[in-house]
Amino acid sequence: MNLAWRDIRHNLFRFLLTCFGLGLLLGVVLSMVGIYNGLVVDALTIARAPAVDLWVVEPGSRGPFAEASRIPGDTRASIARLHGVRDAGSITYQTVEATHQDQKLRLYVVGYEPDRPGAPRSLLAGRGLGHARFELVADTRTGLALGERLALGRDTFLVVGLVENHVNTGGDPAVYISLRDAQKLQFDLAPAAARREIARGGTGQAGATVNAVIATLEPNANPDLLAAEARRWKHVAALTQAEQELILTRSVVDRARRQIGLFMAILLTVSAVVVALIIYTMTMEKLKQIATLKLIGASDRTIVGLIVQQALALGGIGWASGLGLVLLVKDYFPRRVVLEPENALMLAGIIGLVCLLASGLGVRAALRVDPATALGS
Repeated sequence: MNLAWRDIRHNLFRFLLTCFGLGLLLGVVLSMVGIYNGLVVDALTIARAPAVDLWVVEPGSRGPFAEASRIPGDTRASIARLHGVRDAGSITYQTVEATHQDQKLRLYVVGYEPDRPGAPRSLLAGRGLGHARFELVADTRTGLALGERLALGRDTFLVVGLVENHVNTGGDPAVYISLRDAQKLQFDLAPAAARREIARGGTGQAGATVNAVIATLEPNANPDLLAAEARRWKHVAALTQAEQELILTRSVVDRARRQIGLFMAILLTVSAVVVALIIYTMTMEKLKQIATLKLIGASDRTIVGLIVQQALALGGIGWASGLGLVLLVKDYFPRRVVLEPENALMLAGIIGLVCLLASGLGVRAALRVDPATALGS
């Protein structure tokens, strides 16, 4: 006869309600873990999208994500001539607001040369950019569909492809357009400003300016050596892909990452205390029943098994319900929630350890109870 199971059946509704409440708390903990992971993954998505090895930006800056960066467009040609560079392309980044179906869209616009590095990989639907002007590849979070048109600046773009989970560090969904269109959108002056610039002797048109030059290297090329060579001879700042990712995680999103991490640690501590209190309270409420068991000759092993099994059942059911809740609602969060299997297993291990420690307190109280207590009123 399993005493733990019989005791749970005797107070089934109360036990399940306790498990549900604990599951909600553990669900919040798992959500914070997923938000923490999602923040880091989102920060790296745009940087990893072009699959390049080298980033060339404005001298003295760590752009284009951490700082503003503007370099001449002909920098691409000089970088492409470096020994070990397989291909190079110019790229621009900017945040714009557009209107779609009477709603404001905040977009992260990426401009690249269709025949060169910079295109997003793994299209979800449609095709990549061709040589035609005013085409656009959009992230699914924009709500845009294939064949729709979107006004950006003074031009209208046709959606020809879709990608998934391409967002910037602020969570704004990305759209990809050709470099020429992006330069026009970012650097072209409004008509009145253009006329004023022409009157002052300027051209009033977008110049050949880009935010960065990206490059893929030959298999045997050393990114660190090529970055040093670019800095030395081309008078630019150069970063390897690893350095760019380090800047994003340790600088751009570092404060938000640390704040979420601290909040997650606080939640874990609170969850551990709540689990311990629940298990200890459940044990203290059964002291008279435990005394009765001792009076009729139940062994200490039986009493310890009763408390430990109930504690582990409470933690296991609470963990499972919390995990199920998070998996059910994670796609409705405004930011991406990335919950890896090892994260769920790690929390399961922590909860199991807390349940064992908390049951130890209950076991200590149960073993010290006097069997004569069962005869009291």
